[in-house]
Amino acid sequence: MNRKGVCYDVGRVLMDGNWRPKFDARIVRRELGIIKYDLHCNAVRIQGLDIDRLMTASEDALSEGLEVWLSPELWDRSQDETLEYVTRVAERAEELRQRWPGKLVFSVGSELTLFSQGMIEGKNVFDRISRPSFWGDMTAGKHNGPLNAYLSNLSEAARKLFHGPLTYFSVPFETVDWKPFDFVGVDHYRDAQTKDSYGQMISKYNAFGKPVVIGEFGCCTFRGADLLGANGFMITFGMMEGLLGPNQKFPKMFLDMAHVPPRADGHYIRDEGLQARELVDQLGVLDAAGVEGAFVQTFVVPNSPCRPDPRYDADMANFSLVKSFAEAETEEEFRRQAISGAREMMGVDLDPHVLDGFSGPTGEHGVTYPDLPWEPKESFRAVAEYYLKH
Repeated sequence: MNRKGVCYDVGRVLMDGNWRPKFDARIVRRELGIIKYDLHCNAVRIQGLDIDRLMTASEDALSEGLEVWLSPELWDRSQDETLEYVTRVAERAEELRQRWPGKLVFSVGSELTLFSQGMIEGKNVFDRISRPSFWGDMTAGKHNGPLNAYLSNLSEAARKLFHGPLTYFSVPFETVDWKPFDFVGVDHYRDAQTKDSYGQMISKYNAFGKPVVIGEFGCCTFRGADLLGANGFMITFGMMEGLLGPNQKFPKMFLDMAHVPPRADGHYIRDEGLQARELVDQLGVLDAAGVEGAFVQTFVVPNSPCRPDPRYDADMANFSLVKSFAEAETEEEFRRQAISGAREMMGVDLDPHVLDGFSGPTGEHGVTYPDLPWEPKESFRAVAEYYLKH
């Protein structure tokens, strides 16, 4: 594996909810240095919406000697709007590529069947995947024609402005025409159903005759997270079941997943060791499958802080290598996003008074890095050791 990487979120935005509400340029620069020298990465996938944030983080990463895989993401907008957005980022990215030739790869999109309009019916990703016709349409491949036509337009527009290598990060049920791209990219998580076949599934991408890069893979931080893979975040709905108003329920498909992992006294069980073991094992499988590179999802998730009470430990439900401590700005935004997101995406109302349980002391800093509002998990050390030795 030549590209040893991690994903780095500068502010992905879903349904008006920013996953990194506070962007501190000093912290970003510091974290990217830690990714290079302590996590032993030689590449970083920078994800997010805001173009200035993307450029700031990319420039910092390039200055540290990291290869940047730039992944701008404008979710749930029209194809025309998204095309215009991608071209604006491509033009800015070319300026960086000229300063650091050979160190920047540009992604024209990721998982567009799920996160963009025009491939399948639905106003947002939750609406799309919860429709009864979703898996039938995916099996029938109805999305592949519109997807590849769209990717052709995106890649053609990007190439006019950005003169470095291009990729797209797909999901396994997308059948992509890879001719316009220099790398085959796929976001591919392992779960209970794919545990035994994961390496074989990855190896099949080598048949396209281009370097294969895994754009996202990972595991959440609770016992049983290995069973759910990419859907590990679904336990958020299980944690919030008790916050619903009378006679309200989350959609069945979300609760079915939330009820898969084992619980103790009705609560999920934090398990940093499982996350660490899973990531190292998956890295070994990816290495054996002959991939060119892989990006662990993800480095830090500031708006899902760790809490000692398992009822409110939002960090369990994310894939990060570090556990964040609460900050006043992120706590306020977490609360707003939880309430508005539940209403808009699920049609349910959370009890704001019970939601107070997710609030707590703010301003704590780490021990390993006293200037930062997080502490490495066991997975940070495990991945760092793997990357150092390989």
